[in-house]
Amino acid sequence: MSANRFTRAARPLGRSLATFSNNPCSAARQRFTTTTARRAAAGNNQAPRAASVWSLPGVFAVAAAAGLLGWGVAEVRHRGFPGAVLLDGAFPAARYASLRGMEQALNEIRQEIEGEDIISIDPEDLHAHGYSEWSTVNPEGLPVAVAYPRSTEQVSTIARICHKYCVPIIPYSGGSSLEGNFSAPFGGISVDFAFMDKIIQFNKDDMDVVVQPSIGWQDLNEQLSKMGAGLFFPIDPGPSAKIGGMIGTNCSGTNAVKYGTMKDWVINLTVVLADGTVIKTRRRPRKSSAGYNLNGLFVGSEGTLGLVTEATLKLAVIPEEFSVAVVTFPSIRHAASAAAEVMQTGIPVAAMEIMDEVQMKVVNMGGATAPRIWKEMPTLFFKFSGTKAGVKENIGLVQKITKANKGSNFEFAKDAREQKLLWSARKESLWSMLALRKEGEEVWSTDVAVPFSRLADIIEVSKKEMDDLGLFASILGHIGDGNFHESIIYNRTDPQEREKVEVCVKNMVKRALDMEGTCTGEHSIGWGKKESLVWEVGHDTLGVMKAIKAALDPNWIMNPGKIFDRQR
Repeated sequence: MSANRFTRAARPLGRSLATFSNNPCSAARQRFTTTTARRAAAGNNQAPRAASVWSLPGVFAVAAAAGLLGWGVAEVRHRGFPGAVLLDGAFPAARYASLRGMEQALNEIRQEIEGEDIISIDPEDLHAHGYSEWSTVNPEGLPVAVAYPRSTEQVSTIARICHKYCVPIIPYSGGSSLEGNFSAPFGGISVDFAFMDKIIQFNKDDMDVVVQPSIGWQDLNEQLSKMGAGLFFPIDPGPSAKIGGMIGTNCSGTNAVKYGTMKDWVINLTVVLADGTVIKTRRRPRKSSAGYNLNGLFVGSEGTLGLVTEATLKLAVIPEEFSVAVVTFPSIRHAASAAAEVMQTGIPVAAMEIMDEVQMKVVNMGGATAPRIWKEMPTLFFKFSGTKAGVKENIGLVQKITKANKGSNFEFAKDAREQKLLWSARKESLWSMLALRKEGEEVWSTDVAVPFSRLADIIEVSKKEMDDLGLFASILGHIGDGNFHESIIYNRTDPQEREKVEVCVKNMVKRALDMEGTCTGEHSIGWGKKESLVWEVGHDTLGVMKAIKAALDPNWIMNPGKIFDRQR
């Protein structure tokens, strides 16, 4: 048998684990930690790393020694359980497989899916699939293994076996989510779709495409361009985002003001349910009134209801003309007022983004757009698209509005290269913030959305609070649809500083809700905003969500701990 970590047979666990039940759904929910530094981000198509000295029992043994403490800390920190008892069986959430049960599940997956190196237990893989430097929260836990399926059938096999043994399943695609969406607080198996990254079918005449979950939106558009399709997929979140994660969080991006969000571009989905059942939500026409809208159920569900293995997506015609422009303002309020007037006037801009003076300074300091140096003032970024005549007319209208709101230095891109350069300041914003971190520092990046008539109010108050607390923080966002982000650098080793950040973020969320907004415009709930969701929708609405979850996933194994906790 190969010594490769994917095919190594698992030896029985030692007597030191005898305290854990062998029943498939025992009460011992394990937590897994590692001290390995997170490996550098790599493309999802890269094959998993070479053989490791770690064996499956070795990983489990370390997990047993260190994981239980981590579980207790995370529960107290994130759910406030005083004096949680770990081994008495009185858990408020689902009961998951023991370590022995998880080992049996992994062996059974290997046996049923032969001939493929499908399972990884390498500690660095586990760390990369349970911890994220992007995320505002990282629960103290890791998966026990990472599975790399190649097909819907293999995903179904994994789900069926995990269902049998009550092993948590956590989907993973781009790994760029911000609210702990792919963390593994209860162990389990991370299902990485890295090898499912293909275009399955392109229907040019119907303007749609069938894809697997790990294709990136940029890769999809690049392939469509090479085909000479004249079509593109318009949803554009962070550059590293993959279609599966974009569906899971109902993401949007800079084009949302014109093209909407992810939910508007999904025609149908192939979904593997918790017990391995494979369903298709609809057929391929762009409209249907046949039964419940299951697309709307799974889009935004973060893998808590099922695993998306294929998606049929609408495509849009590439506009004839593009233009990009930037304009600076003396204050955030002036910029927000100009943006609101653009929307209220009905000018069809393709995108409209805002960055405050701190974020413009961050971009200059980060050097991502060098040699270009930006004016460190509140700035609006506009993207125009359409016919040549339409673009010209819309630019003229926007110029008048920005001038009336004290906008200045209205600058256009002269060619495609300059368009990319001008827009890169917005796209490089989070990377620029991350590049400024010092030893021990993290970036807390999160978002809210409000009716755009209230955007200037909430930005102004939130900026003042961050300044008053002495935080190095910036504001940027999709101002055309009332969605903005705060990015805050803080010292993670300083409890008082972290508490300041948490207070600031909670206050921002509460302000947004007071203004009839939402706690998250495009990052979803994950592990980090569960309390905020209760504030937003209330316990009765949350009860409906939990009823749907319980109906589709009675063992609570699909990405547990995300969106909400199981009823005690």
